[in-house]
Amino acid sequence: MRIVDTHLHLVYPDRFSYPWLADVPALAHPFPAEPYFAEAAALGIEAALHMEVDVAEADQEGETRFVTTLDPRIVGAIASGRPERADFPAQLERLAAIPGVKGLRRILHTSPDDLSEPALFAENIRRIAPLGWTFDLCVLARQLPVGRRLAERCPDVQFVLDHCGVPDIAAKAIDPWRAEIAAIAALPNVAAKISGIVAYAGADWTVDDLRPYVEHVIACFGWDRVVWGSDFPVCTLTADLSRWVAATHDLISGTSADEQAKLLHRNAERIYHLA
Repeated sequence: MRIVDTHLHLVYPDRFSYPWLADVPALAHPFPAEPYFAEAAALGIEAALHMEVDVAEADQEGETRFVTTLDPRIVGAIASGRPERADFPAQLERLAAIPGVKGLRRILHTSPDDLSEPALFAENIRRIAPLGWTFDLCVLARQLPVGRRLAERCPDVQFVLDHCGVPDIAAKAIDPWRAEIAAIAALPNVAAKISGIVAYAGADWTVDDLRPYVEHVIACFGWDRVVWGSDFPVCTLTADLSRWVAATHDLISGTSADEQAKLLHRNAERIYHLA
């Protein structure tokens, strides 16, 4: 079963500045394309979307230009932007001129909860709808209502909820995350990404630790609104790419070939307009 990885981070410290990596020394070194694809190819990953890596603001557009020309297996990029600012339309125009951009992300899980509340933020997010772009929604479990309110105000924008809504799997915290996932899944313009959860599962995670979270997300969103992502190299904090792919296959082993194809590549190609 071929896989489209919708959440690949590549790190090039010689080219770009990543201020947040000062707090994560395990990730504070190069993660270039070549070793990722060497491992990924053997796992059935044939294509990947590059997800912005929260570079310094001065490097945002440079990162997007760089990754979209780096390797033909990188079939698109989710760019970083600042929709809370009045000059966002000019930034959007510059990003839209870069071939291969498929969507936008503004990190919210490390931002104040009210960052996305002003009318200007939603107004600017609505500007991406005519481009056919997605907005990847990265919020903590407690911020799921924040993400839901934003998606409600932008009904014509396709949102993708990153990392299953960032549940605290290590603490086995399932409520109120469970109810909030059901609430945001009720919005037809939101899809969910099965990604990133091993980083929140503790060093000794098992597939059974992940199972109730993944199964709940799929039950709420349905097989037509889920995509898969590696969250490489963040996944290496508690595993490696191969182990996460193996865990994914284990988690969906009892499902049909059609359902697996939807999760692993078909939905990504439709939602991110890759085909």
